[in-house]
Amino acid sequence: MLKRAQDDTTLPVGVRRIPRSRRKSRSRMPLLGGLTAVLACVMLLPASALAFNFSFVGSLHTVTEIGSTVPANGDKNPYGIVTVPRSVGSLVRGDLLISNFNDEENLQGTGTTLVQVSPGGSQSLFAQINPATLRRPCPGGVGLTTALEVLPDGYVVVGSLPSANGEAANAQAGCLIVLDPAGHVVQTISGGPINGPWDMTAVSGFGNTALFVTNVLNGTVAGGETTTYGGTVVRIGLNTGWGHPPFVTSERVIATGFPETTNPEAFVLGPTGDALSASDTLYVADTLDSRISAIPFAVFRQSPIGGGGITVSTGGHLNSPLGMTLAPNGDILTANGGDGNIVETTPFGFQFPPANTGAEAGGLFGLTLDTQHRGIYFVDDANNSLGLLH
Repeated sequence: MLKRAQDDTTLPVGVRRIPRSRRKSRSRMPLLGGLTAVLACVMLLPASALAFNFSFVGSLHTVTEIGSTVPANGDKNPYGIVTVPRSVGSLVRGDLLISNFNDEENLQGTGTTLVQVSPGGSQSLFAQINPATLRRPCPGGVGLTTALEVLPDGYVVVGSLPSANGEAANAQAGCLIVLDPAGHVVQTISGGPINGPWDMTAVSGFGNTALFVTNVLNGTVAGGETTTYGGTVVRIGLNTGWGHPPFVTSERVIATGFPETTNPEAFVLGPTGDALSASDTLYVADTLDSRISAIPFAVFRQSPIGGGGITVSTGGHLNSPLGMTLAPNGDILTANGGDGNIVETTPFGFQFPPANTGAEAGGLFGLTLDTQHRGIYFVDDANNSLGLLH
């Protein structure tokens, strides 16, 4: 199905800043020395484009529905999406790996499947995770979130924020689940600062990987629908050398103070998508405040930045941003949960006119670039499908 993306000729929107409360957080483990080299080679690349003289999204005018994300067991509500970088095991380069948050009865926090969808719309089941067979703890069970990454050797890491009955009042801390390239669970990562892993990005090099995980359950359940400011970003160091499953080498909270709350329709709202620039700045989508935040020195940071980080841009075209990725020109791409638009924001905080995906309010969540960086794949929760803006 082809749809025309929205044409908006309004001017870019500038930067605004909002006051933030500041809270302190303690790191649990020191960062492994090897991880300090992860970004060294990346920082030798040309700097991200800082000018706002052209828009990547502005060159994309058509929305194509690729196919369904619903597997045979009926899981719904696709959240996480990542482009498979290379073929290994059951993973096929260029396909889209997608995680489902709801089960067939549409109960949130109960989805257990990862599906793989080709650019042509062919779907296959990558994994169906049985909570009873997890080798290590995952408090609360399995409810797969937007936190989804494929590591260099084909291992997959996906977040779980589970609920026994689909209600946020019963949500538990969850975990990160690690699967091998064939879709078999090999371990879980839980406890410590991992509390409601909601989204994630990663950077790898020299046999090490740094995961940057946003967490939304630090006081959220106890606060009910009252906004609290316990949302965090946790950096997890992994040894990802070839020939063995990844294992944790460090865990450190690098940002605190993000607003978060439970929500009867969206389950929970808090810090969601994140993306790492070539200059070691981690951008985070602050959903409740319709804001993009920056965390400087994300790979090397040894103490947390408070107040939800530094505001890059707020309001304007941003409307409850959820998923996030970077455009080829270094701009920040976010998926609006409030209206179904994809918004491009420069590192200076200027917003280009958005692209309308047709998903409308509550439809968008995760998004990722295609392998040639010419289009944006996105999941549409409203009709449980994969779409492409191109």
